[in-house]
Amino acid sequence: MSKTTKQFQTEVQQLLDLVIHSLYSNRDIFLRELISNASDAIDKIRFESHSDEALLEGNSDWKIKLIPDKTAGTLTIRDNGIGMNMAEVEENIGTIARSGTKAFMQALKDKASTNNPELIGQFGVGFYASFMVADKVTMETRKPGSPGAGCRWESIGDGTYTVEQLTKEERGTEITLHLKDEFKEYLDEWKIRSIVKKYSDYIQYPVVMDITRSEVPKGVDGKEIEGAGTIETTEEQTLNSMKAIWARPKSDVSEEEYQEFYKHISHDFENPFNTIHFSAEGTSEFKALLYLPAKKPFDLFMADRKKGLQLYVKRVFITDHCEELIPDYLRFVKGVVDSSDLPLNVSREILQEDVQIKRIQKNLVSKILSTLSDVREKKFDEYVSFWKEFGPVIKEGLHFDYANKEKLQELVLFESTKTEAGSFVSLKEYVERMPEAQQEIYYITGDNRAALETSPHLEVFRAKNYEVLFLTDPVDEWVVQALTEYKEKKLKAVDRGDLDLDSEEEKKEKEAKQEEAQKEYGDLLSLVKGSLEDRIKDVRLSKRLTESACCLVADEYGMNANMERILKAMNQPVPESKRVLELNPTHPIMHVMADLFKGNKDDGRLKDYAELLYDQALLTEGSPIKDPLRFTRLVSELMVKAVGK
Repeated sequence: MSKTTKQFQTEVQQLLDLVIHSLYSNRDIFLRELISNASDAIDKIRFESHSDEALLEGNSDWKIKLIPDKTAGTLTIRDNGIGMNMAEVEENIGTIARSGTKAFMQALKDKASTNNPELIGQFGVGFYASFMVADKVTMETRKPGSPGAGCRWESIGDGTYTVEQLTKEERGTEITLHLKDEFKEYLDEWKIRSIVKKYSDYIQYPVVMDITRSEVPKGVDGKEIEGAGTIETTEEQTLNSMKAIWARPKSDVSEEEYQEFYKHISHDFENPFNTIHFSAEGTSEFKALLYLPAKKPFDLFMADRKKGLQLYVKRVFITDHCEELIPDYLRFVKGVVDSSDLPLNVSREILQEDVQIKRIQKNLVSKILSTLSDVREKKFDEYVSFWKEFGPVIKEGLHFDYANKEKLQELVLFESTKTEAGSFVSLKEYVERMPEAQQEIYYITGDNRAALETSPHLEVFRAKNYEVLFLTDPVDEWVVQALTEYKEKKLKAVDRGDLDLDSEEEKKEKEAKQEEAQKEYGDLLSLVKGSLEDRIKDVRLSKRLTESACCLVADEYGMNANMERILKAMNQPVPESKRVLELNPTHPIMHVMADLFKGNKDDGRLKDYAELLYDQALLTEGSPIKDPLRFTRLVSELMVKAVGK
């Protein structure tokens, strides 16, 4: 048959321009696509040979060979797969976006075949990525069963192509790219190796290339023979590892292999805290190999940190950082997901917003959380070490992942007034050891444990032997907005709102005392409120103080001092808010001020004392005082008066 020139069967030039200039953002992708197509072709012949062994034609040494030719300026990709006949070439290659692989899979589906091979190509455009780097592409191919009767297809990407018959002895396909001058780097060994390593390292068939080395002959003593010149030796080397350990059964993978692979993908020198290797079947089929690191990376909280898992589709690399597969609060998880049916767009670079993605993420999150729960129950000390590294990040999930809220609240740990520094209690343990009279879960937020331990807000809780959780991570202020109760026990901040800790009998007894104190100090409280009205919302006698003179308390849903500090540290605007100044009616300073008030309610010292109490309350909560110089002067004057000089 003579050479025939034909037009593509679609709006060719527009589609070619799309493929060449817009479809792929990275030109290296062309080689990934051609290697993937070759892998598909081998999959097809292997599958069909199960029912007709003659198709193999005695050639089952599966491999994909890359042949760079710097003299000719060409790069050839050769496989011994299924090949095509003339009609198939025109049907699959002559029509852009008509995928032979897709048709093959549909045919198998129509036949209700089982054990179908996993084939990569779905859109029929990957082949045309060749024109990103080549000004002419030649394909020679032959299908098994017709010895010698091959077909040559050729195009320069101008909307036309030529086809002709040729004599081809070997079954399979050979694609030759005539590279543009500016892309001759794709003939360099280092460039080819790097692309294969990145995108096709785990293809199950060897990707090979002839490697030539020049060396000077050596004598028996191992030294180079002077004047002997150089000898060139050529050997066929395999460029890919083919070691996709996530595709192997867990029983076939050693701990050393797991650790080696973790260090390879994470660039971490330490072994992982835990390894999660599983396969999902059913509505969403994929394999996953996930790692929980032992130590947090230095950039864990950096906004520009790259996140996500490595994504493969049938062992073909798609992306290093697939953020859609893992929620942000699990951004420390490393690993690989290899999907059999994940829908991608035609460039395989941008994941579609599809229910399949959400299913995979749901599976991954469930597996990670169940693994952590198992470790917490069986190896608590090890879990504590992990929690110290990643607890603040995991707690973000309580605010953002409502679907997994119940699982997450079982994982969170806190230090408390009844734990030593560095030791933790879970919400479950907290509730189990609550006194019978205690109705709520109490907590306090702040910068660190040492500062919180001295807070006057804790005094009444110590007196009643009620445990208070220390929430010292900045994220905790947002966590408690979502985690409002646990096991029907509400979470209550000790520095917000009013307190109701007493039994009915205690209330009756204290109400009487409170009424007496209110009568005694009512007018004094009004004076203090008046002198501080630009800084406080109200003044009241405290139910939470037993030793300290004063403290500041936010409204039930108001902003406390810790939240203000966090917002300021983030350079966020802080809305104006006033807190309530609580005074301890049993503290000696109240008696002193009451006596002064009775003697002369206009005594200037009363306002000074009010200022000192307010500043004292600010200092005990860790907030700066407005006028440190005035504060120190007043304290000095009081010290002088105290010794009578």
